[in-house]
This record gives sequence, C-alpha cells and structure tokens, in this order.
Amino acid sequence: MESEIVPKITKMTVSGKKQSMGFEVPCAIAEENGHTNTPQKGLLPEDADVASGVLEAVSKSTLSPQVVQVSEEQITVHTPAKKSSKAKPQIDVKAELEKRQGGKQLLNLVVIGHVDAGKSTLMGHLLYLLGNVNKRTMHKYEQESKKAGKASFAYAWVLDETGEERERGVTMDVGMTKFETKTKVITLMDAPGHKDFIPNMITGAAQADVAILVVDASRGEFEAGFETGGQTREHGLLVRSLGVTQLAVAVNKMDQVSWQQERFQEITSKLGQFLKQAGFKESDVAYIPTSGLGGENLVTRCQSSDLTQWYKGKCLLEQIDSFKPPQRSVDKPFRLCVADVFKDQGSGFCVTGKIEAGYIQVGERLLAMPPNETCTAKGITLHDEPVDWAAAGDHVSLTLTGMDIIKINVGCVFCDPKEPIKVCTRFRARVLIFNTEIPVTKGFPVLLHYQTVSEPATITRLLSVLHKSTGEVTKKKPKFLTKGQNALIELQTQRPVALELYKDFKELGRFMLRYSGSTIAAGVVTEIKE
Repeated sequence: MESEIVPKITKMTVSGKKQSMGFEVPCAIAEENGHTNTPQKGLLPEDADVASGVLEAVSKSTLSPQVVQVSEEQITVHTPAKKSSKAKPQIDVKAELEKRQGGKQLLNLVVIGHVDAGKSTLMGHLLYLLGNVNKRTMHKYEQESKKAGKASFAYAWVLDETGEERERGVTMDVGMTKFETKTKVITLMDAPGHKDFIPNMITGAAQADVAILVVDASRGEFEAGFETGGQTREHGLLVRSLGVTQLAVAVNKMDQVSWQQERFQEITSKLGQFLKQAGFKESDVAYIPTSGLGGENLVTRCQSSDLTQWYKGKCLLEQIDSFKPPQRSVDKPFRLCVADVFKDQGSGFCVTGKIEAGYIQVGERLLAMPPNETCTAKGITLHDEPVDWAAAGDHVSLTLTGMDIIKINVGCVFCDPKEPIKVCTRFRARVLIFNTEIPVTKGFPVLLHYQTVSEPATITRLLSVLHKSTGEVTKKKPKFLTKGQNALIELQTQRPVALELYKDFKELGRFMLRYSGSTIAAGVVTEIKE
C-alpha cells in the first residue's frame, strides 16, 4: 500500500528476523493557543482562525496530494495534571533536571530540507567547528571522500554513517548527535530530504522541539526545492503539523551567489509568505545566510564584507541557542514509545525512544502495552552515557530484564504500571481531510501512523461533519467526506494499539491517516472504545 516507502537501512535484528518499523509518525493538529477550559468537541472546535488557516493553506498550496497541510495556532484543553502515583523516588527529578548540564536546557532539533540543499554538510561542518569531530577524523573523511571522488562530501560524512548513504550521497535514516551551545544541550537529528525517505523524516520530526530548514541559495536550486515536487514545502508543513513552532531557515550556499542581499531577500520573501500560510508566526522564524562548505556564519558571525555590509543578525549557533525549550510533561505518568528494539550484550534487551511524559529511574518496574507485560529497567543510557534517571524530552536507550524480547515491537508503549496507557482496536477521532482524490467512505482502508506505529485500519463509521469554526455538527451520518472537511469518525485497527485521549496527552493522542502513498487526513483521539 505504501509504495513510496523505501526500506530503512537498520542495524536492528531481533531473533534473527528484521523487525518491521512504522516510520511515519502522527500529525499534530491542535496544541497551545491559550484557549482553555473549553469543552472539547474534538479537533479544532474552538478556533475559527485555526480551521480557516488550515483550509486556506490547503486550498492555496501547490503541493502534491501526499503533503500534510495543517496550519494550527496551538490549542491546549487544560486538564488537571495527573500526579503519578509511583512511589516517591530517592531522586528529586525536578531538582536534578535543573542541575543537569550545569543548568543547561535540553532541546531536540531536527534539520530538514530538500535533497541536496546541503543539510548534512552544513551540520557536519558546524559540529567540526564546535570541536565535536577531531582533526584526525576530519582528515580521514577528507581523504576517503577525495578517494571516492566526492571531495565536497567530507563534512556530510560526519553524519552519514552507512556505506549506502555515502555511496549514494543522500541521507536515508535519521542520524542523531549531541552538541552544546551557551545555554542548551542539543540533540541533533539530521533528517533525509529525498522524497523516498519522507516516512523516515517524519519519524525524526515527530521527536523534535525545533527545526532548521536548509534551503539552497544557488540560482535554480532554491526554485527546484520550493516549487511543486520539491521537498522544501512538504518538510516545512510536516514539521509544523507535528507540533514544531520555532524555525531557523539556513539560506545555504550563499557563497555561490556572492552573498547577494537581493538573492537572500528574494528567497526569504517567498519562504516567509509560505511559512505564514503553513501556520508559523513571523516572530518564530529566523533567516540566516550561511555556507555549509566554507563554514561561514555557522558558529561565529561571518566577517566577510560582502555579508557584513547588509546582514547584522545572528550566526546559526546563536540562533539555535536563542530557541525557547518547550514545556515538558514531567508531572504526568511515564510514557515512552519504542522506536527501536535490539539485543543487549548481557542479559535482557534494549529499547530506544523519546520519553513523552513522566520520568524513570534505574530499577523501576515498567509495563509494556499492548503485550501487557512488566519488566525492570536495569539501565538507562542518555547521549551514550549511563545515567540513574531520565525525564520527559530525553531520547534514551533502556536496558530491560524480566521480559522476552520477542514480545516487544516498534510502537509498543512503556508506561507506569499503576497508570497504564489505554489499549484498543476501536476509537473515535476528529479528523481534517486533506487533498484526497477519492471521497472517504465507510469501510475505507487506511494506514494509521501514530508515534512510531504504522498500523492497517479501516474507517468503520462516518459519524458527523463538523463546522470548521465552531465544531458544531452540521450533518449527521454523511455518506462520504471530501477535501477540507472536519468530521467525527470511528476507526478499527487490525491489531491493538496503545493510545491516549488528545485532551490528556497531546503527544499520544494525535495521528495521521495515509492511503496509497498519500497523507489523506490528520486527527486527534476523542474517545477510546473498549
């Protein structure tokens, strides 16, 4: 069904079998906008601007049908924070969070953009200038890339680890690295730009707090990436719909257009118009002229008079440092959605993923859903170092014992045994229908993309069409749904999935629906059926 998905190159083998992985991750539809204490009728009922913004963006877009288009100013329906009932720990996690990294805040950053915009080279050079790659290793990459006839790829090889990525010169999987700025510890995710790897890119973007969108300033190249068929628009829309609100646009390869102010302004005005339609606030988007290959304006402000005479803004590192970290759900019960599973050297096995809510300490009991089995967290690894605890926002690897690895799949959720996540095969949701060629009818087959899960499902009931602004029912039991409609539907999955209501856990209550290689809808869970 997902004909455009190219299999991920993965090191993960479980019991001699390759594990299938759900690469596409859910779409955020509504988040924080200060609209509080309003009864939630479903998705986007409260805010007329949001709904009309989404629809305006959908109608104006020249995107291919598979593009996710959601323009939402974020809405939260506040519910009292549910205190975890887990025994009071020896460690005061909140106090420890403050102290961690000398008071530095944690930020998950994804780098996106059209294929060949220079994302890997830009970030590889940034890491080198920050001292994260030693000169000896860099020299080795330079020699190897020259030998392979790809001299300009040396910096990209810092992030592109697999032989096939280097061979093809494209990033296929999401690479992950850590670096620090003055006030932040950054987990960097380099996402693939090629359209074949959009599902992998969605996985990276769904785990990000902020994003860098890299565009190529060269004549004709920016246009190729930005116009129909290019990935610039699609990536911009995807990160916005996955909940990212802050964006740095690195206008790369500016040295190839002699640092011309006119070219920079031409690009930023085109992009600015589009990003506003996609739902980004102008104040949350910054544009930085850079050269990934030359290293200009990455970690220090460029001194070239060609640039300094017209650009007085920040360099890329200063911009990353000025991003505001999101509010973490540390007070909520523990939730971690499995992104990868592999055998450990000793007894037990490891899972990796981002902690969406709560915190965990070594030695704690965890419940895995759907298998509904408990295990013990024997070890926690954060940024390749063993730690005693980890909290919401951290990308971790957990070493687990007391459970058979065969029972764990990508997409399982580990949770607090006292406050487990709900598991079901039937749920109701409010959805927004995107550019779909075929009307959506009862019995329509879809692929449900939720966190790291990719699960076949069927739309079993079309309950009602809802007013775009008020959320009121405008039509009961419609025969079909078409582009731009807001609706309440019921879905049935083939196998049980672990879900939360959107109003309780926004990260675990939103999803995307795809059909025949296109994203046809995004939604939020409103009711879980037994």
